[in-house]
Amino acid sequence: MIKNFKVDRDITKAETLPASFYRNPEVFIAVRDRVFYRSWQWIGHEGLVDSPEKVYPFILLDNFLTEPMLLTRDREDRISCLTNVCTHRGNLVVERPKTAKKLICGYHGRSFNLHGKMEHMPEFEDVENFPRSCDNLHEFEIRKWGPFLFVGLNPIFELQKVLDEMNERVGFMPLQEFTLDEKRRKDYFIDANWALYCDNYLEGFHIPFVHEDLNAVLDYGDYDTILYDHMNLQIGYSEGSEEVFDLPEKHPDYGKKIAAYYYWLFPNMMFNFYPWGVSVNLVQPLEMNKTKVSFYSYVYDPSKLDKGAGSQLDKVEMEDEAVVEGVQKGIRSRFYKAGRFSPTREKGVHHFHRLLADFINL
Repeated sequence: MIKNFKVDRDITKAETLPASFYRNPEVFIAVRDRVFYRSWQWIGHEGLVDSPEKVYPFILLDNFLTEPMLLTRDREDRISCLTNVCTHRGNLVVERPKTAKKLICGYHGRSFNLHGKMEHMPEFEDVENFPRSCDNLHEFEIRKWGPFLFVGLNPIFELQKVLDEMNERVGFMPLQEFTLDEKRRKDYFIDANWALYCDNYLEGFHIPFVHEDLNAVLDYGDYDTILYDHMNLQIGYSEGSEEVFDLPEKHPDYGKKIAAYYYWLFPNMMFNFYPWGVSVNLVQPLEMNKTKVSFYSYVYDPSKLDKGAGSQLDKVEMEDEAVVEGVQKGIRSRFYKAGRFSPTREKGVHHFHRLLADFINL
């Protein structure tokens, strides 16, 4: 039985989540069921189904949630996200991306329209009370932000509010014109708990100690963290003449030298905006002590690549991985129980820990 976690809402009094949070297998399962099943996930770009009657199967967070899902686009350009599991005997309905007017299970021929409604089943003429609503493919809630798609299995908060808050600062950027740079697409595998990776991301406290090159282009003294209900924003200011955003006059940061906007969406998504575009980082738990982090770079202005805060992303990642894996080794000690927060530098980590405790305790 998992005990309730307590993180004081007053950061000056609060302790971090205990070491047991990161090393208890029961907690890892509770995080899956109480956090990830009840939040949202980024599932990619609408170009996965780039024309009418396109169908795209995928596994949501494979080896963790491992939920077979299916994106479809109908002839009216409506995108749906469905379960990819046939309601007859549980077979996968679609095995690979394709163009299709209907979804037909290859096991016994049950067919569905592109919104998941069951339309035909052979040899079921004598079955009573058939079909029922449960014979349709389950349709999941989906939200769209520019070209980006998000899905919720059973979300307990509304993502649209989060997206609206992000738009306050990056809404001036033409997201529809961003293009995935396949050469910069990369997966990293880290021997550490997924939440430790997020802990590290959510504070700039470590930048002067871990990231020498990044620290040279960011003004650490002005580094800022803004908290929202299910998101936070870290603002990186330029130290010198490096690439900065060309902000419109009515922008809340107009006149400031902003090098980067680092958005974190609960529980595991990062959207790092630079003058060249956005780096989407998805943190995927695999095992209690193993994590996959996927980087997707969507480029708007190639001339600004590899400059300023948005350069050397691979080097910064390697530096982060080294310190996170060091923490993973450290929390195995019986003599480490919990830590405290810096009220000025670790507001983001404190916020994350409170959200995790709240979701698990529900």
